[in-house]
Amino acid sequence: MGRGKFKAKPTGQRHFSTPEEMIAGTSSRPRTFKRQEAAYKEEEESEEESGQESGEESEDETEQKRKGTQGVIEVNNPNLVKPKNLKARDLDAGKTTELSRREREELEKQRAHERYMRLQEQGKTEQARKDLERLALIRQQREEAAKKREEEKAAREQKKVEARK
Repeated sequence: MGRGKFKAKPTGQRHFSTPEEMIAGTSSRPRTFKRQEAAYKEEEESEEESGQESGEESEDETEQKRKGTQGVIEVNNPNLVKPKNLKARDLDAGKTTELSRREREELEKQRAHERYMRLQEQGKTEQARKDLERLALIRQQREEAAKKREEEKAAREQKKVEARK
């Protein structure tokens, strides 16, 4: 860890080749790079020749290659997934895609909930039976309370009639 107010200066300075040095071939880059670059140019030329034969497909490929630094740097990334352009005639309409585990579990959960709700409406589940018993008990209590109120009302009216006489 450095001490003091000022940061230490970098020890190694980077050296970049100028475009003139690159054209002249006097840059300080390794000689193997020139061989790789020559091989890359040959591949591009062969692709251009085959691209002229194929037509539109070569234009799409060159657009994909030229994007950003992809045309300059070759990357062998096994995780890089190239987009697959599928045409309607290539698609198989009869082929069904398999669902992932999470999607499958979600569908099963929804179906089980729907089935439970149907049984609930029909009164076949344990919870539905308890609810129906509770409702029947409440209805019975309300009916008894209504009868009691009617009897009390009739008794009051009876008293009023007797009080008048």
